[in-house]
Amino acid sequence: MWKNYHMPETVEQVIDLLSDASSQTKIIAGGTDLMVEIRDGKWPGLEDMIDISRVRNLDAIFLDEAGLVHIQANVTHNDVLKSDLLRELASPLYQACYRVSSPQLRNRATVVGNLVTASPANDTITPLMAMDASLVLISSRGERQVRLNEFYLGLRKTVRQPDELVREIVFKPLKPSQKGSFIKQALRKTQAIATLNCCVLIDLDEDVIVDAVITMGSVAPTVIHSMEAEEFLRGTKLSAETARRASELAAMDTRTISDIRGGADYRRYMMQVIVEDALKELMEDRQDQKVPQNPVTLSQGAGWQTVPNGEWDQEHIETTINGQSLQFGGEFKSTLLNFVRERVGYSGPKPGCEEGECGACTLYLDGKAVVSCLVPAPRAHMANITTIEGLAEEGRLHPVQQEFIKHGAVQCGYCTPGFVMAAAKLLEEKPHPTEDEIKDGISGNLCRCTGYYKIVQAIEAACQGVGGEQ
Repeated sequence: MWKNYHMPETVEQVIDLLSDASSQTKIIAGGTDLMVEIRDGKWPGLEDMIDISRVRNLDAIFLDEAGLVHIQANVTHNDVLKSDLLRELASPLYQACYRVSSPQLRNRATVVGNLVTASPANDTITPLMAMDASLVLISSRGERQVRLNEFYLGLRKTVRQPDELVREIVFKPLKPSQKGSFIKQALRKTQAIATLNCCVLIDLDEDVIVDAVITMGSVAPTVIHSMEAEEFLRGTKLSAETARRASELAAMDTRTISDIRGGADYRRYMMQVIVEDALKELMEDRQDQKVPQNPVTLSQGAGWQTVPNGEWDQEHIETTINGQSLQFGGEFKSTLLNFVRERVGYSGPKPGCEEGECGACTLYLDGKAVVSCLVPAPRAHMANITTIEGLAEEGRLHPVQQEFIKHGAVQCGYCTPGFVMAAAKLLEEKPHPTEDEIKDGISGNLCRCTGYYKIVQAIEAACQGVGGEQ
């Protein structure tokens, strides 16, 4: 895993830790990509992990006096979905964040992390590049600002130096005359990396397109613009014929790649399809209808505390699990899932895919539902954790547990703890969810026995036990 694990409290402490950083030093916030890479042996000589997830004053979304939007390094995708400011002023980014994975992963995965990982398939790069966002990088040498379209050098390669922290994203909000659509093509609706994606952003003067930006993901080693389509759209009227021709030009601009998710010919064809779809959405003004007014986040009542002065001896963990204060000694070079199961003795969270895709390991970390297989064990220090063993109160099962029993919403049972945890957190957030909200709430959980109908029915019945009569 790693040799040293650090949990700084301030940005200054992060910069000090990074001052002697090498390629074997990694910054972790959400860790949803990095933890998979570590598990797969990509970083065998990893020296230092710098966990910035509890750094003070690094999780804000705000509009400054100059009218620029700021998204700081610890802002998660679900934080974006809870932001009225971003829904209004950065709609394409809002749309993209809703399509990222599942509620559990969105509770950990940060937008800055999604950019820094530098995969052309990452969903937030296309809208932020379309909005001409910049990144603010800081180090002991000072601060610099880099436009996002100049940040990438190639596949998973950026201009960031080992001693630099990406502190925030900065961009101009959309003008009232601008509107944008983000569309993602993937092998399934949730829990899937994009086969390709695009963002189309237009500036209208009545029905004439004054300016247009089209960014395309997963069709080249980096996210790219369609210069030909952008030039064609400027000065034209938005129509079905305009959308068709622009999409053809966009497909011609792709430098298509082939991988396990799709071949070059498929990607070129589908890019034409989704660019045309995006333009038609804008023509019919229905681009924002893809995202619910109040998306499910599974983060009701969330809160966290810092590690005072960033001081942790790496040999002792003090934590609260299921309401009980506990202390542990030894090495903690594993995942939170392994820590809870093997060191604490709670076997409810289950190891499944161990890539964050099945949800069997779902538990609550500081009030948020997360997949514990992608959380480092040291994150348990000074945290509040709930597993399915702690869901019952005073010997009485939680209403979700009761209804799972009544409705036979259990087949082999392996996935059940994860489903129950997701459902219970959903009902905290939305005591009377719609069927679509229930499906969103459990979208991060897979049942290999295909027991979904009974599971949904059980959650619908549990609403009465949680929130009473509607």
